[in-house]
Amino acid sequence: MAVAAAAAAVLLLLLPFSSPSLVSTPNPTLQYHHGHLLTGNLTLHLIWYGHFSPSQRSSITDFLLSLSPSSSLPPPSVSSWWATTRLYLSPSTNLHLSPQLLLSSYPLGRSLSSSSLPSLASLSRPSPSSISILLTSSDVFVDGFCSSRCGTHSRLPNAASFIWVGDSSTQCPGQCAWPFHQPPYGPQSPPLVAPNGDVGADGMVINLATLLAGTVTNPDGKGFFQGPPEAPLEAVSACTGIFGSGAYPGFPGKVLVDHTSGASYNAQGVNGRKYLLPAMWDPKTSQCATLV
Repeated sequence: MAVAAAAAAVLLLLLPFSSPSLVSTPNPTLQYHHGHLLTGNLTLHLIWYGHFSPSQRSSITDFLLSLSPSSSLPPPSVSSWWATTRLYLSPSTNLHLSPQLLLSSYPLGRSLSSSSLPSLASLSRPSPSSISILLTSSDVFVDGFCSSRCGTHSRLPNAASFIWVGDSSTQCPGQCAWPFHQPPYGPQSPPLVAPNGDVGADGMVINLATLLAGTVTNPDGKGFFQGPPEAPLEAVSACTGIFGSGAYPGFPGKVLVDHTSGASYNAQGVNGRKYLLPAMWDPKTSQCATLV
């Protein structure tokens, strides 16, 4: 499985407040660098590496299914959050979920190098009109995970896009699953209750949402972003730490609370799911747009 990653891979730093965020700079400008964008019908290939419980898989899968505008969800909804990407793309992007691949036997072990990620992502045999999504479980260690990143997106040699996101629940929940866990540094406030009862999986949804928006609007490092191409601020990473109105460093903003479970959320999904999704930069208003 010696598959090399494409050059100029995009790396997103998703640690909350690891760099100046839009909490303190609310009006960024994401410029279009005249590169390729992902539009039209896209197939999502999910690859589960390691042990994931059925509830973890269903909550993340339901999030992806909720992105479809045909899901007819009451507001605020996951599909209305994804609708902001249409302001970047013409024609808009329609996402479809393909059969999933389970790698629960850890075929490459529990410690993965960065170079092994595109190799694993290629197992789904994605085409240029698809996105391979590699998810690693909480007992899998990946180079750079927690120390500098919570996930990445890049391109494979055949021009297909791929995303990698890790479960941080046992390794660095304060860095990669905030605001469901207190951060290791900076302002401290009580963590929010995860809407699906799983800090790791709900944190992965936040990072997956961030990377998915970045993938379609900046797939090859020449799309919409601000800053240097090797560490860009993209459609959602430009709004790090913002989940509701009134957000500031250490405070995610005003969000909705489920009166039964006490869980915090700002978007509704299929099968009665609730999610907490990050703000996305709105190119029409030049502001970070929140659902609530």
